[in-house]
Amino acid sequence: MYRQQLFIVLLLFCQESWAQLDTLPMEIYQRAISYTSPKLINKRVFNLQPSFNYHKDSSGLWYVFFSPAGRQYRMINFDGFAEQPLFDHQALAQALSKSTGKKVEANQIQLSNPEATKNQLTFFFSNKKYQWDSARKSLEILKNEEDTTEAFESISPDGNFKAFSKDYNLYIQNIKTKAVTALSKDGTPDYAYGSWYGWFDEMFGENKDREPHFSVQWSPDSKYLITQVCDISKANKMYMLNHSIDTLYRARLVSYFRGSPGDSGMVMIKPLIYNIAQGREVKHNFPTQTHINSVELMFTADSKNVIAHWLDRGFKNRYIAQLDLATSKTTTLWKESTTTSIDHSFMTYVQGWEKLVLESDKSGWNQLYEIDLRSGKSQELSVGNFFVHDVLKIDTTSSWIYFTASGREYDDNPYYQKLYKVKSGSRMMLLTTEEGNHQVNLDPAGRFFTDAISTLDQPTQTVLRDLNTGEMIKPLTEADVNTAENEGWVAPMTFSCIAKDGYTTIFGAVWKPTNFDPNKSYPIIDATYTGPHTQIVPHSFDMAFRYQSWAELGFVVVVVDGLGTAGRSKAFREFSYQNMGDNLRDHLIAIRHLASKYNWLDTTRVGIFGHSAGGYDAGHALLAFPDFYKVGVASAGDHDFRMEKAWWPEMYMGWPVTEKYDEVSNITLAPNLKGKLMIAHGGMDHNVNASATFKLAEALIKANKDFDLVILPSQRHGFEGTSLEFFQKKRWNYFIRHLLGKEPRWDYNISE
Repeated sequence: MYRQQLFIVLLLFCQESWAQLDTLPMEIYQRAISYTSPKLINKRVFNLQPSFNYHKDSSGLWYVFFSPAGRQYRMINFDGFAEQPLFDHQALAQALSKSTGKKVEANQIQLSNPEATKNQLTFFFSNKKYQWDSARKSLEILKNEEDTTEAFESISPDGNFKAFSKDYNLYIQNIKTKAVTALSKDGTPDYAYGSWYGWFDEMFGENKDREPHFSVQWSPDSKYLITQVCDISKANKMYMLNHSIDTLYRARLVSYFRGSPGDSGMVMIKPLIYNIAQGREVKHNFPTQTHINSVELMFTADSKNVIAHWLDRGFKNRYIAQLDLATSKTTTLWKESTTTSIDHSFMTYVQGWEKLVLESDKSGWNQLYEIDLRSGKSQELSVGNFFVHDVLKIDTTSSWIYFTASGREYDDNPYYQKLYKVKSGSRMMLLTTEEGNHQVNLDPAGRFFTDAISTLDQPTQTVLRDLNTGEMIKPLTEADVNTAENEGWVAPMTFSCIAKDGYTTIFGAVWKPTNFDPNKSYPIIDATYTGPHTQIVPHSFDMAFRYQSWAELGFVVVVVDGLGTAGRSKAFREFSYQNMGDNLRDHLIAIRHLASKYNWLDTTRVGIFGHSAGGYDAGHALLAFPDFYKVGVASAGDHDFRMEKAWWPEMYMGWPVTEKYDEVSNITLAPNLKGKLMIAHGGMDHNVNASATFKLAEALIKANKDFDLVILPSQRHGFEGTSLEFFQKKRWNYFIRHLLGKEPRWDYNISE
């Protein structure tokens, strides 16, 4: 009997020891926490991507330099390019300590909204506005000027008229004579003149009015006015219940106007142009459109014409037109059509330059075009099989247009962005020749720019360059990751493979733990976002630590940009058109490709997480590829595009709504679930309403599937504060338990 009792005691002891061994040690959590941004960036790694700011008087630039010794504000004077402290840190620290009554350390000064000139610095500190005189080393508290502009009135450029709204109608008042002219008379709460649609307008309770708004645009000569009618008379609402208000013991009903794909009940925007002298509308044939594709109007510099820009619903047709205000004659300047959708529709007009600059991918690649407003003729400015990203500056004096683009040079990676300039009649000029990604910041005066040169595995080097020639003038900063490298950190591994079409090269990156052992087998986590409007794989060094905290828990993190995402050709993106349910297939291909090369990847343990469109991905992975993905966490997911805001699905899934929406719906696929799935959502999410997450939960219940549901009652689309920390712990622990096979713990704090 004694031996039997002893055996039972020993067995229990061993079971308890095994349980303790199966619990993930606290030191692993702590190592993961140490690689989160608040614990890492400018604490142990420095200057991954400094922010450079130009002096208001164009005399130089300033930035914050971080090091183990603390932070220092530095400046470059453009007269000789000498580098020096932006101010005397010790003197300013003493002055701030005296002003606030609190000790301020010279190497830890943190200023809000600084604005510098050659000799003066204004900033906010401890809720007060200060001015520091560098020459006299004197600190002065400034009066914080309040904006006295009336929210519901607008003064004409010549100062003679005031436009304002009252009782949902639009009026003009002659400021000298005080005479008032009504421009409209039939305004109502549902048909408001001079109003606009607020994307995050909320109504509390039943039958409440929306937040009032006011917006008009004066012609430069003050003779005309552009505005619009906001018609909500037939608009559909979405609803939320706010359970998170401490002082309320029943949920607060919150509603907002938001149409879903295919809805006929949408907020409608009618464009209006008024002749001030005549007090009447200018005739035009611009259409009344939904709020997701409303007509954009703007005056030309001479006040003689109005430029109109819009896309039809469904985003298959794009128009740019010019209205002659004297004759009401409309001239079409641009018409573009496609069988899928027009995703790139940037257009800008620079006052004083009678040309429009726009982007279009009608050639198969997103390129820059120019329209001459005098002749009505258009021409392609950037020509080739590469992708234009952003127009940064238009110099009306020289006619040079400065923009970033990728894929034009013979780099290893077609996503690396570089700075170019181009103008009519001249060839494109490359201003950043080095291989790698270039993140640039142009001097508003048009003389210089800063250039942060890096790749995902090559630390950032930032230099000052001449904007005219691209010539390097002065090195500025270098990223310092010595501490992390001494801890065993290595930069993410980049890779490429062939996509599902059998010939296109796609790219990705891999994060491994600092204690990586090639003789071990690691579970894989796919960090996903396949939204067709963007890409997720980083290509610059400031993102090199993005998923390192996950890797420290014992995972290998893989990120992939497959066919159907942005940043390359129109054909590349359109793989996902009406077929977003197949976007993840390239992820499977990429992970299997990596596993064929590296035996430390365990493809029997693959997990996935994502947020928003990535939340859809994570849910879809477990439902469409249930034998490959074993664990998923889907947050803020648009699990059925028919329940989303209208514009995003109509852009990428098509309009009108067809059976394609049902085919890719996670709700439709709910019976396929085999693995472990957590779905999470913010209760106050305007952007992706939580209704689809609840509907997915109901479908899983009906299918008798085991899953986990997390609702964060107070949260919008982006989780914040204690709710974010709570969710981060839940998400970590979900993968630790179900993918790593360890018992998670809760007695840790991510923020400490």
